[in-house]
Order: sequence, then structure tokens, then C-alpha cells
Amino acid sequence: MTKPVIDITYSAEVAAARAAGQPIVALESTIITHGMPYPQNVEVAAQVEADIRAAGAVPATMAVIDGRLHVGLEAETLQALGKAQGVAKLSRADFAACMATGGTGATTVAATMIAARLAGISVFATGGIGGVHKGAEQSFDISADLMELAQTPVTVVAAGAKAILDVPKTLEVLETQGVPVIAYGQDSFPAFWSATSDLKAPLRMDSAAQIARAHVLRGAMGLPGGQLVANPIPLDAQIPAADLAPIIAQAQNEADAQGVSGKGVTPFLLQRIFELTEGKSLEANIALVRNNARLAAEIAKEMAKP
Repeated sequence: MTKPVIDITYSAEVAAARAAGQPIVALESTIITHGMPYPQNVEVAAQVEADIRAAGAVPATMAVIDGRLHVGLEAETLQALGKAQGVAKLSRADFAACMATGGTGATTVAATMIAARLAGISVFATGGIGGVHKGAEQSFDISADLMELAQTPVTVVAAGAKAILDVPKTLEVLETQGVPVIAYGQDSFPAFWSATSDLKAPLRMDSAAQIARAHVLRGAMGLPGGQLVANPIPLDAQIPAADLAPIIAQAQNEADAQGVSGKGVTPFLLQRIFELTEGKSLEANIALVRNNARLAAEIAKEMAKP
């Protein structure tokens, strides 16, 4: 078999940005297909893209549609994806298979990092990364996001790891894999819906320029992998960790009692936390994603400087 050509479709906006050497920020698409209902999903995705443009960069939302990797979505394509049913949730293991079979899939953190690398994009904004699930010593449930950070050279801006995870173990795995974990503007590792936690971040940087320089230096040194930039949710949008702790515990207990396992755990927990917080968790999620997009744009602008 001859070596296949990777089918990539660039949006007009991203194609123009690539030709002009403008800063580009990658975005995932699972928030559109699996994160919230239509039309809110499309409205939030469009708002995050607008935040990146307002900050001086170009958004590139990733998705596989009919077997082609799309880097940047036209408005009508975004609308269609937001309405689509049965869209696959792609990670490293099934990304190529989806393309090979002509399927349609939304990209997770790991898959978006791969797509960004293929497109030559170095910065990616998301909500929170996956990590080590509670009880992983029995289930071995560890997100592919952590291994992707260890091998794919993309700087990922997130509000830490999702608070439903075993965050101390997640940080341990990242350390073992040699992934720089950089808290932005504070010493505490952010706790997703909460700005701070009782965990100290391994590294701290206070400017987009420092983060961009660290990324470039890693490449110059021949070090594999990317960086995790842990950007705290704005204080006026956070849910205090003390308020969340019993809610997360209740949701976890319900999942255990109902025998929820594997890929079903995260969506179950997020839905129950949404219900138990009367929607506040989703409001916080939207605020932190937008905040991460703005910081990612600043980092991409620094990387694009000659």
C-alpha cells in the first residue's frame, strides 16, 4: 500500500492565518458534541472563537467530518456539528480509525493535540484535562491526555485537571512523564471550577512570554512533549472548593452505587454535579474555557513573534 495522504481541510480563516504567519489557537470539539445541548453548544463555541479573535489570534476548532480532519470550522459546519447525532468521541486510539472509515468524530484533548501537531499549531485552549480517576489502583482508568502531553509538542492551557479526578495522582503521573505543569500567576494548582486547591503547582509563570519561551526552548533542546498551563478560573466565576467537595462526593457515591464505570463515569459525574449545583457548574465551565482561550491567544502571539 502506498503511503496515505492525511486529508486536512483548513477553514478559510485558518488558511489565511497560516499563509500570513498569524498566531493560531487550537480548540477541541467534544465541548460541542458532548458538552452541552444545541443551540447552547454552538453559541458557546462561537463565543470562545470570538474571544480568541478579540485577543489577536485565530481560532482553529478541530473535528473529523466524513473522514477528513477539519482544522477550523466554517460557521455552517459548526452549526451542523452542533446538531449532529451519534458523533464519535475521538482520542489517540481511534482517531486514525475514524478517518480511515470515513467517520465523523469530535476531538478530545489528546486528539486535538495530535490534530494541532499535524497542522503546525503549538497552542491549544481547553477546559480541563483528563487524568487519573479515583480508584485507578483497581480500575487502571487513566486518561490518554496525560500520555499525549508527554509526547506531543503542544502547550495546553486548561483550568487544571477536572476536579472529579484524583488530582494528586494526576500530578504524579505528569511528573513521571516529564510534563511541565505551570500555574499561571499563582503557586496553587487550580481545581477546575475553583481557582485554588491545597496542592502546590510544580512550576509558576506570570506572563505569556515566559510560557512561550519555555515551549520554544523545549523544542530547541529536543525534549518531547508539551506543557500544561494551569490557568485559574476568574474569582468572580468560581465555585469554592469547600462547597464543591460534598457535591462531588455525593455524585461519586451515586456512580458507585449504580455501577457506572469506564467511559461512562465522567459524563455521569458532570451531569450530576450540574444538577446538584443547579447549573452553576456549567456556568463556571463556560467562564473558565473563555478565560483559557484568552490566555492561549496571548501565548500564541508571543510564539509568533520573530
